[in-house]
Amino acid sequence: MLASCAPVNNVANNKNKKTDILISTEILVESGTEQENVKLEEKKLEKKPSFIIPDESLQNNITIILSKKDRPEIVNQFINIIELAVYQKKIQNISFTIKIYENKKELNDFLTNQNLAGKIFIGPLNSSDSQTLHQFCSNGAIFFSFSSTTTLAKNCVFLINFFPENELKTIFNFFPNNSKVALLYPENEYGFGINSIIDNVADQSKSIIINRASYNKDLTNAPEAIKELGKYELRKYELNRQKQILANKKDKESKKRLIKLEKFQTTKDFDFTHIIIADYGLRLLQVAPLLPYYDIDPNVVRFVGTGAWDDEVFYDEPSLSGAIYPGIELNKRKQLNDDYQNLYEERPLRISTLPYDLVGLLDYLINNDHTTLTLYETLQDNKIRFAGVDGNFYFSKNRIERDLQVLQIKKGQTHVISK
Repeated sequence: MLASCAPVNNVANNKNKKTDILISTEILVESGTEQENVKLEEKKLEKKPSFIIPDESLQNNITIILSKKDRPEIVNQFINIIELAVYQKKIQNISFTIKIYENKKELNDFLTNQNLAGKIFIGPLNSSDSQTLHQFCSNGAIFFSFSSTTTLAKNCVFLINFFPENELKTIFNFFPNNSKVALLYPENEYGFGINSIIDNVADQSKSIIINRASYNKDLTNAPEAIKELGKYELRKYELNRQKQILANKKDKESKKRLIKLEKFQTTKDFDFTHIIIADYGLRLLQVAPLLPYYDIDPNVVRFVGTGAWDDEVFYDEPSLSGAIYPGIELNKRKQLNDDYQNLYEERPLRISTLPYDLVGLLDYLINNDHTTLTLYETLQDNKIRFAGVDGNFYFSKNRIERDLQVLQIKKGQTHVISK
């Protein structure tokens, strides 16, 4: 049980914990096998009758459901951050029960035996165990799952995560009209996911996708992919052609022009004005320098990232100076990060803000006497904003979205450049 009291003993309990995670976005992407299972489950769910919303009072005991198969460092931080939220938000009349289950059958058996009328659950953390939650909707249960599989967001299942579509919309809305965009992405679940949604986002904007290229997860073909994307060989051939023409001329202007062109390896007439680099972690730090190396000039083409760039580890990379990405300024969550690190003696994962903001939302809903019916009405109104450490957030089609800013990396720091 988590009660509303200061977590006075947790520092001692956490002194022996080890964490070597610098960038925690891996949780946002799940295995291909699991994604395939989710799609099969979704086809079954589509054949079921439509959901009828019951009108029940919200229970003030919230159950956190976690799997023994979840990564221990994620589980520990989720519990810690919820405990910290209870303390800092001075929550008095809400209690939290933790249920750790062995497998999906045990989870379903547990939910079947609960009084689900107005019962709120935080979890599961993964998509596989979130597949069958919809069967409990008609009993009055409400789930806030951390699954990244967007098709699960419906009926009584609300998804809490960092969703790339939200981030891409922010970036495309910021681009100048008629921007020409290239996409560079790794051949993994994250990269394929970005590639699968970017066309739909671009179609709803005033920019267009000009070209795209992908590279292996181990980066073995990254140079070839970048050269192909930037038409390196073609631009090099064109520059050499121009040099040859000028070399055959004897006038002063041609000689001056030739001297100027000798400084360059290729021409600077790119097909695109922006390039989205859909990667993060160590790969990003290896891929980003290859772009200017193969003459994709960041002074001519704007480098653009996703929300996965929201980590200080990228800010000192020279090739990313001037690059932009969607996110929220670090100072918005700095106090929470400092409080967590001082108390638990470990660095908070980037995703730890998710359950922290969720606790505040649930406190608001329960203490304002919402029922299941008015909860749905509130969360389905995307004009309603809730304040959080990750900025104002709301729900759209049962998925959390944020009013993100556009940040620019400069001199080892980020600055807001959007209105």
